[in-house]
Amino acid sequence: PSHSYPPTHTQKGNSTFGTNLIAAFSHQQSTMHPQAEQLIQKVDDFIAGYPNICQYDRLRELEKKTGQPKVYFFVLFVGVITSVIFGLGGMKLVSDLMGFAYPAYMSFKAIDSPDPTDDTQWLTYWCIFALFSITENVMSFLVEWIPFYYVIKVAFFTWLYHPKFNGATLMYKQIVQPFIIPYIQSMQENAKPQKKED
Repeated sequence: PSHSYPPTHTQKGNSTFGTNLIAAFSHQQSTMHPQAEQLIQKVDDFIAGYPNICQYDRLRELEKKTGQPKVYFFVLFVGVITSVIFGLGGMKLVSDLMGFAYPAYMSFKAIDSPDPTDDTQWLTYWCIFALFSITENVMSFLVEWIPFYYVIKVAFFTWLYHPKFNGATLMYKQIVQPFIIPYIQSMQENAKPQKKED
């Protein structure tokens, strides 16, 4: 005949520990600071806005299976990818991807969009991006002289294309349009063939 043995002290301890851990985590979620909840909601809205890139459906499945917000898994995934990229190419590769990957994706979307506004926005960004890249290559010594250069570079690129700031348009109007465009126009005028006078 089969006998049922009472749970040992260790089994009781493990069960109690797991129950307490789950209860503590649930209490932490229920008493989360309002600002933290707003931040999680903003990240959740961002994920929902780009479902294909962020793998929204898979994150939602993980949320249903584990009972934890999908934002946690998204942040973990981004952290792992960033660590791998940083390990492969350092901060330079991270800054280059920040300045190229997302703008390239949005530019592809702008090509298929009937609205000409986003075309202008991303064309402006790529003009500033090209100008910055040329300046960076010519003045490469600045990389060693400026502390936290690549961190500043990431922040600069984000400022250029973020819809809240739209820094590329500002730089185009303040720098490119008044100083560089007239020079290009004068070069075009000088390149035109002169008409011979009789």
